[in-house]
Amino acid sequence: MSVSMMMMWVSFAGMGALIFAILLILLSRYKLKGVLANITALIAYLFLIVGSLIIAFVVFSGPTA
Repeated sequence: MSVSMMMMWVSFAGMGALIFAILLILLSRYKLKGVLANITALIAYLFLIVGSLIIAFVVFSGPTA
């Protein structure tokens, strides 16, 4: 597998983490209450940080060709 294809899959993983974070934040704010909402929000913000770091890595690594 070429480096370009690997970076594509890594970027898809980053975008998936960001989408999952959005869904978890919405779930924790509007559907859950109490400790469960706080735990879900914490997990969501961790996914947000990880997804952002992955996307920043892909963008700043530059072209691969």
